[in-house]
Amino acid sequence: MFPKTSKHGVVNTTVNPLKKLVLILGDQLQDDSAAFVDHQADRDEVIMIESSCEAQYVWSHKARIALFLSAMRHFAKRLRERGFRVTYVQESQESIVDVLEKHIKKNGFTHLVCVEPGEIRLKNAIEQLANKLSIELDMRSDTHFYCSVDEFKNWAGEKKELRLEYFYRYMRKKHHILMQENGEPEGDCWNFDQDNRKPYSKNGPGLIDDPVWFKPDAITQEVMSYVERQYADHPGSLKKFAWPVTREEALEAMHHFVEHRLEMFGAHQDAMWTNTPFGWHSVISSSLNLKLISPRELIQAVLEKWQGQSHLLSSVEGYIRQVIGWREFVRGIYYLDMPKMAIDNYYDHQRKLPKWYWTAQTHMACMKDAITQTMEYGYAHHIQRLMITGNFALLAEILPQQVCDWYLAVYVDAIEWVELPNTAGMALFANGGRFTSKPYVASGAYVKRMSNYCESCAYKSEVRHGDQACPMTNLYWNFLLKHQAEFEKNPRTKLMVINLKKIDPHEQTLIQKHAQKLLNDLDSL
Repeated sequence: MFPKTSKHGVVNTTVNPLKKLVLILGDQLQDDSAAFVDHQADRDEVIMIESSCEAQYVWSHKARIALFLSAMRHFAKRLRERGFRVTYVQESQESIVDVLEKHIKKNGFTHLVCVEPGEIRLKNAIEQLANKLSIELDMRSDTHFYCSVDEFKNWAGEKKELRLEYFYRYMRKKHHILMQENGEPEGDCWNFDQDNRKPYSKNGPGLIDDPVWFKPDAITQEVMSYVERQYADHPGSLKKFAWPVTREEALEAMHHFVEHRLEMFGAHQDAMWTNTPFGWHSVISSSLNLKLISPRELIQAVLEKWQGQSHLLSSVEGYIRQVIGWREFVRGIYYLDMPKMAIDNYYDHQRKLPKWYWTAQTHMACMKDAITQTMEYGYAHHIQRLMITGNFALLAEILPQQVCDWYLAVYVDAIEWVELPNTAGMALFANGGRFTSKPYVASGAYVKRMSNYCESCAYKSEVRHGDQACPMTNLYWNFLLKHQAEFEKNPRTKLMVINLKKIDPHEQTLIQKHAQKLLNDLDSL
């Protein structure tokens, strides 16, 4: 029999002397975690800590807080059912490290085990605590990922520029994923991206199989009530909260995507449409990032679906590229380039984030739709993040650190290792092209081509200046004018400059004047 927990989950640990204290963080909810290797359930203790400091580190979306807390409480329950001794510190106002320090001192632990955190900030804090208390820290490599931090560093070597395509091929070859016996890629092509950029038809996306959602159980309802009380002033809503919070739910969501949505994912993964927040996307990134499911079982499920169905190859390849390519790549970049990545500001942008990023109260239809669904669900798919909210933030010269904090705050799948490289490095080009070959900038023409947003917008996507000018379009041309020399030298952006030079010099001046007006009052757009 194991000791009972109090109302707040604190275990009486006097029954048996304990050896190791195992810290499980909120994004490490993995049954076969490296932290449990050589674990002795009758003697070692697991500690999990809810800290309001983590919810307030950035102004977190209510759904993001609720997802983490509910998933953590369910995982603690799961561990107890498996026979683990669990101390669960609930609703603490202290930091994770402060709670940990008090618990270690009170119980006399000399060994602390954990998996490397997904934030350098927390990793450093735990290491400093271990040094302060003179205890043995066993911080283990995260076996959830295909590629360890050390392996990525070895792959990166002394390369000045890192590119996904080469890393992706390395991963495909090493793990023999979508590879023929002769060593060539399936379909004799490494990348089917050219087949995966189609907009929806002019009549819209048609019927889309919905993702599978889950009715909040008693634990989740209790968490939601707590979040509404404790974080009443935080952004976002819980009215549509239905995210997977257990491994069983996450597996169901994963298999539903593979069976019913994967086939159409590839062709339309970049498409956008009003009131279509999920499209054909998998919507399981939060489950992956909380580690309720593993990338290996996801890849296996995708490959099993593809077997014997050659027409699925472009969708399958496109999805696998996101998982073993991009996801693993940005994690490696994060640990390689921190802490510099967090302060990079290549263009020296200093403007404040517009207030409507938190409210969706803007006249721009594309931004309004993307931010509205973000506040409703804590979710937007990758093109909405990159080419709508991210593209505008870059063109509007917003301080990268404010933009990164916003992304970390508002998305349920946001953990710093994945959020920061995607936002600072890819969307904002804040590191000057460390792992991207060009800034991802586009005008309203791109938005019009890939969505129906422009049909209901107060602005005109083709107008470059004046009252009806699309802010995305005007600021795009203004950005090119500012950085024309740099763009002209880059083969991937040279065409943009060629098109810029076709614009009459007088009109270029009008574009710049209107842009300055917009930049001086971003909150009014």
